[in-house]
Amino acid sequence: MKTALLTLICLTIMGISNAQTLQTVASVDLNRYAGRWYEIASFPQYFQKGCTCTTAEYTATDKGYIVVENRCKKDSINGKQSYIKGKAFVKKNSGNAKLKVQFFWPLKGKYWIIDLADDYSYAVVSHPNKKYLWILSRTSQMNEIIYQKITKRLLEKGFDLTKLQTTKQDLQCEQQ
Repeated sequence: MKTALLTLICLTIMGISNAQTLQTVASVDLNRYAGRWYEIASFPQYFQKGCTCTTAEYTATDKGYIVVENRCKKDSINGKQSYIKGKAFVKKNSGNAKLKVQFFWPLKGKYWIIDLADDYSYAVVSHPNKKYLWILSRTSQMNEIIYQKITKRLLEKGFDLTKLQTTKQDLQCEQQ
């Protein structure tokens, strides 16, 4: 019994330690980050079931938060649009790389920017527990070499990429 309890405590501590090791980018210019992003791949979540043409639109406000608008087409590129609007709040002293996103009051989720192109052409977002992951691009298609470099860095950060699924996107998604 003692051994089982000690093992459970050690595993819990290791899990917490592993969650704390995830590093964000040093800083994010929120004005450059604002705008439309296309989801290239993700660890699919229940609320994204059947989504294609998935996008996120970020708009900075003068009230100190960011408006977040997520959209997707259900089941096909021509399917019914699903839409949700929320707010994101920057965590102080995080270089704008750690945010808390809120779609339903009072619940907030951690949104950490863990990889970002110098020209803001792609971003990778996760949660410190590594159970959530989104690879985002400014266009609906991402260069395969860039994608492979991103996934290599994610493996180095300890992500289980067997859960990573590409999101159905095509140029038609950009016209919608």
